[in-house]
Amino acid sequence: MNLNTLKPALGEKTNRKRVGRGMGSGMGKTSGRGHKGQKSRSGGFTKIGFEGGQMPLQRRLPKVGFSSRVSIITSQVTLSQLDKLTETDINIDVLKKHNLVTKNILRVKVMLSVKLTEQSTWLELSQRRVLEQQLKLRKER
Repeated sequence: MNLNTLKPALGEKTNRKRVGRGMGSGMGKTSGRGHKGQKSRSGGFTKIGFEGGQMPLQRRLPKVGFSSRVSIITSQVTLSQLDKLTETDINIDVLKKHNLVTKNILRVKVMLSVKLTEQSTWLELSQRRVLEQQLKLRKER
């Protein structure tokens, strides 16, 4: 086999359809566009979603949903998850190390799920008001 003898597979290459070249070609006269109408004219096209003046589907249906970009960098951690950690000073890096949050997380909120059992300090973590009240009560004791 030589490079000069290589050929594409049979039926792989087809000649392009030459329109408007006489009746015998099967694509003469109207060139496959049919008779009259917007689509038969040169430059005749309709916008995507256009339904001939009828209200388009994408405008008939109501708007749905919203995706906050803040949620991409924010995560939640429960107290029960934090209790399982052995560290006393807990920050976002510690949570990432223990696979409690993903690497792109910049803000973490602590959610109250069980009563506080172990004393640990949270750095750079925000918490719910209920949790703050429990922490104040614990410090007063």
